Amino acid sequence: MSKKQKKAKPKHIPTIHQVSRWRRQARIRRIIIIAAAVFLAGIAGWVGYGYYKDRIQPLHEPAIEINGVSFNMDYYVKALGAYTKDTDPSQINYLASLTASQIVQDELIRQGANDLGIYITDQEIGEKIEENKLPKDKIYRDIISAGLLREKLMDQFDLQLPETMEQAHIQTMFVESRPVADEVIAKFSSSENFTALIDEFSCQPQVEGDLGWLPQELIPNTLLGEAAFSLQPGESDKIYDNSATKNVGYWLIEVVDTDEEKGINTNAILLGNKAEADEVKAELTSGGDFTALAEENSQHASKDNGGELGWLKQGDMNSQAFDDVAFSLPTNELSEPVQDKSVQTTGGYWIITVFAREDRVLDKEARRELTQNDFNDWYKEQSGTSTINNYLDEQKISWAVARVIKGK
Repeated sequence: MSKKQKKAKPKHIPTIHQVSRWRRQARIRRIIIIAAAVFLAGIAGWVGYGYYKDRIQPLHEPAIEINGVSFNMDYYVKALGAYTKDTDPSQINYLASLTASQIVQDELIRQGANDLGIYITDQEIGEKIEENKLPKDKIYRDIISAGLLREKLMDQFDLQLPETMEQAHIQTMFVESRPVADEVIAKFSSSENFTALIDEFSCQPQVEGDLGWLPQELIPNTLLGEAAFSLQPGESDKIYDNSATKNVGYWLIEVVDTDEEKGINTNAILLGNKAEADEVKAELTSGGDFTALAEENSQHASKDNGGELGWLKQGDMNSQAFDDVAFSLPTNELSEPVQDKSVQTTGGYWIITVFAREDRVLDKEARRELTQNDFNDWYKEQSGTSTINNYLDEQKISWAVARVIKGK
């Protein structure tokens, strides 16, 4: 042979013991890998479940249901975010319940309008969104849709109004008592200026004076409305109203003890007018029981305690008129009636004068108010015949508020 062949290195053959050991090590490695994978999968699952439970699951829970139409927490959170988009975060919690009410109102309007054959097209919604530069999300589309449906409903109610209605031209005043009402009517009959009389005798100026031409439905008090359409033009009348609130009352005060540190120990009765105060004072001076008369006549919360106010210092009653008399009153002496315009009492007399009454064209403001009244009546009926379930408890609302605040 020209070349010597190199002697081949003998191949190593593992022993049965080595093969067995390698197999055991491979099995151990596989077990470790599988265990690690299972452990990591468990951790991931636990984290994922926690995330789902805290962040995802609550979004699918029901929030509000209106006639079978359900709105979940995801919808409520988005609605709350939309309605409070430009609101200070500190105010969001306050607006949370209002948002729920708005969702209900919007859905009732949508359902009721559809029942009347009134619908909104996608084009109308899109145009309004573009006009107001709003996101095209469902929640904004729903808000816009409800607003447009409301406008169409108002237009329909307006079309149902007649062009003309019987209207009365009236002026009114609210005074504390019948004697004052008689005095005002006598002075007005003598051609005294009604505005000047209001300044002198009025107890409720916000709804007084010349109210102009109004249909009965828009006269701001049922009693006045009935009188306006029963009196003849040129007539005046006085009408007692036991529910009307006025900004005046009359105190009868009695100081039973004084102390330099405690102040004055006081009893008092608050009456609605001077005539009544004079009557009660006369009963007291004739031996009437203060406790019984206070319980029967006083309009102050102390009536339940027989008029006892207890120990007072200046300022405790938040009335300068009260303090001026009470803290200068001799012990066990009953005061004269003390007029106090810082308190509110109920009961008094409306004075109404009807200048004229006739069928007239409704002006723009009257039509708007009548249309709004018709809409309110329609919505009240719609709400009263609906099934509304509100599942928002304090915990859900707090969760939603926190989510909206975090997203700002």
